[in-house]
Amino acid sequence: MGRADSMKWNLRLAAANRGIWKASELRRMLAERGVEMSVGKMSGLWSGQPNVLRPEELDAFCAVLGCEISELITAEPEAVPAPQSRMQERSSAVGQDGAVVDSTRIVTPRAQTGRSLPPR
Repeated sequence: MGRADSMKWNLRLAAANRGIWKASELRRMLAERGVEMSVGKMSGLWSGQPNVLRPEELDAFCAVLGCEISELITAEPEAVPAPQSRMQERSSAVGQDGAVVDSTRIVTPRAQTGRSLPPR
């Protein structure tokens, strides 16, 4: 799972609901299911929002905890910014140097200057 600020990671709560109070205990249970996880990764998943979570790891958490994915990850749609209108998007593009650029400008390709085209 990529990082999504609009999602809430509830691993500790799901584990606590099943009487699991330590990351090391959950890590041991995962290892018994064949999912080896480093202490560092487990600590990060236990204490914060995951940066990366493979589907098989998510499946293992659900199997060990006896829960559905929706108990581990809940959506927070109010945390997602409202979409801009097409005109706002066009007029507020930012260039590489950080300057605001008017993206409604039409770009016209230059004429060929004697260079050969790449092979097909």
